[in-house]
Amino acid sequence: MTDAPERPSTDDRDAWKVYWTAQGMPWRADPVIDEGRQLYLDERRAITPDIEQGIYPFRDEGGSIKLTRADVEWLLATHESGGFIGPIHLSSDPHKGREGLDLRGANLRGANLQGLPLARLRGGLTYDERAYVPLEKHDIASMHLEGAILSNAHLELANLSRAYFEGAILRGTYLSGADLFHARLEKTTLTGAHLDGADLRFVFFDTATYLRDIILATDNAGPCWLAGVRWGGADLSLVNWSQLRELKDELWARQPLNSERKPKGRDTRVGDYQTAVRANRKLASVLRDQGLNEDADNFAYRAQQCQRSVLRLQRHYLRFFGSIFLGAVAGYGYRPLRSFATYFLVILGFAATYLVLGIASGHALRWNEAIVISMTAFHGRGFFSTAFQPSDPQAGVAAAEAFIGLFIEITFIATFTQRFFAR
Repeated sequence: MTDAPERPSTDDRDAWKVYWTAQGMPWRADPVIDEGRQLYLDERRAITPDIEQGIYPFRDEGGSIKLTRADVEWLLATHESGGFIGPIHLSSDPHKGREGLDLRGANLRGANLQGLPLARLRGGLTYDERAYVPLEKHDIASMHLEGAILSNAHLELANLSRAYFEGAILRGTYLSGADLFHARLEKTTLTGAHLDGADLRFVFFDTATYLRDIILATDNAGPCWLAGVRWGGADLSLVNWSQLRELKDELWARQPLNSERKPKGRDTRVGDYQTAVRANRKLASVLRDQGLNEDADNFAYRAQQCQRSVLRLQRHYLRFFGSIFLGAVAGYGYRPLRSFATYFLVILGFAATYLVLGIASGHALRWNEAIVISMTAFHGRGFFSTAFQPSDPQAGVAAAEAFIGLFIEITFIATFTQRFFAR
């Protein structure tokens, strides 16, 4: 059995890495900060935050407080919350109710925070806090992470609303369930980042944002929110969109209770569904502009389904039932197999009716004759065989089928014209 390594006396990061690992903190890599710095950070941490006054422990007006990785490592190692000391590990039950570090307004530009356990980090205002303070107060609480390296860092459930990430590296970063509302992600590398369940509403991307293999939905965290995203020409062909069956915006619209676990009012539910409609339509439009038509069709279809719920809640029942019909017989033009299934079901259904009526009248038809009669009647080209005349029940059925066939054909033409020619 070998002895534990002694505490390094130099700034050799490799030696410190071995030492920290032996101490049960494999996420630490930098030398420990000196006692003077520890005292300063401890004094700052004791400052009581005041959202109205824009006061936070590690923020000052001139931006002179600049935290390093070594600072953050020490703050994590000495972080007290929920009766425990140290960083939050979400996989451990005792850590579930703890709050993370309060780094609201902190300056971490260019810092190397790779692999750090920063779950539940407080780096911006919560939804409720944003609701009652003026807009200018929101930005004061925002973290500055421009050019920072956050690869493989654990930021699950972190509050990073309005954070500045321009030029940051977030390869494989765990952001599951994180609040990234209105965050600036221009020129950010997000290769393989875990964004499942994350709030990406109104975030900013641009052509230099790299989104290869990002994870947008999992069974555990669910899908992400995407309403209001400024896509900014980001290359969406690098994303596997098949993983995202529906947006969190849509899932939330279907929830009967609000964030306070109280029943939603009708106006609130209408607003939620309208938000989901816009999110799906905007994503579909951007995907189609980049030639990703199959992926775009899925979100355009979901937008139609959300719009149907809006019509129901607004009590536009005629349009609502019309939407149900369009969805059932043609999938709004995005489910072509439904059109063929509807056609064959109607043909076969009326063919069976002709067979039954023929038997009842004593002029039985063969099955192929019944199908031919049904097809010609459906397309408005009905004829009367020697088996029945205009006064027979079969004639009335044929007229009804011709009317239904005309209505279905109009539906097919309208939906497919809108899909293929109105893009």
